[in-house]
Amino acid sequence: MATMNEAATALSAGRRGLGRDLAGLAVILVLAGIGYLLFPNNLALLTRITAIALLVLSLDLVTGYCGVATLGHAALFGSGAYAAGIAAVHFGITDPLLMLAAGILGGALAGLACGVVILRAHGLPQLVLSIALIHLFHEFANKASPWTGGSDGLAGISPDPLIGLFAFDLWGRTAYVFGVVLLAIVFVLLRLVVRSPFGMLCRGIREDPIRIRAMGASPTIALLKMYVISGAVAGVGGALNAVSTQVVGLDSLSFTLSAESLVMLVLGGTGSLFGALTGTIVFMFFEDLVSAANPFHWLTMVGALLIAVVLFAPKGLYGTVAEILARRRGAGR
Repeated sequence: MATMNEAATALSAGRRGLGRDLAGLAVILVLAGIGYLLFPNNLALLTRITAIALLVLSLDLVTGYCGVATLGHAALFGSGAYAAGIAAVHFGITDPLLMLAAGILGGALAGLACGVVILRAHGLPQLVLSIALIHLFHEFANKASPWTGGSDGLAGISPDPLIGLFAFDLWGRTAYVFGVVLLAIVFVLLRLVVRSPFGMLCRGIREDPIRIRAMGASPTIALLKMYVISGAVAGVGGALNAVSTQVVGLDSLSFTLSAESLVMLVLGGTGSLFGALTGTIVFMFFEDLVSAANPFHWLTMVGALLIAVVLFAPKGLYGTVAEILARRRGAGR
């Protein structure tokens, strides 16, 4: 009887997880459709939001699910962008899907390199190492100007039509749809990853790495694997950015981008893919809105929003709403 109850509980949990996956996928597609209809002349911004959302999702994997402190995650995003751009400009690989593959490989390798360094420390030293790494990546890209274009950026990226049919036009329609499809696929895959035994292991490492080590698992190897996965996801965002803008600049390897991605994650709620998406959309739309309304004091408004969220919604926008709804469901039973 106990075994049957456990099986029924596992089946129920699996159905709930699948339901949330489908709901999340539906929300992404619906919001993408609404954005396409409401902002047909500003698809470049929406594509940028999609690319940054992939970066924030990748950051959530290592910070929200694994508890690794980092302020240099843009190194993975920028590596993916430069890998895709270099493949197109210097090697003539202009097929968007092959550029995407190059971005994934570049991001994964950068994730491996950063993980090897950052995971040697804990807490505040991890932050210091991550800051050092993002500056090293930035300076390397600046000095390797024959390959990266240096401070002028890597220009001349001309992707072929997607699957030979859909050209990347000036309106950005193809790039936007391409980005939405990539985001939807990555979201579903990451939901499977975080719910898998490997994902549960990473959460356990975040809570109590000593106990995980006592159980016979290696926290360092598990975290390094997650860092590589995170780098691949960030590489997808970087490659999308390179394909959509057709230029890669040093800003894709900036400390500012790393810090902003962490702010977006905290704004939405750490340890939740839904929170990462929520924080990215809210922050970037709010930033675009207030910067257009008040070009001189928009940073003050953004700062006020962040302070309000941290003080009154410490678990982030999505995390706080989810907690309130969970309490109400519990009280109604």
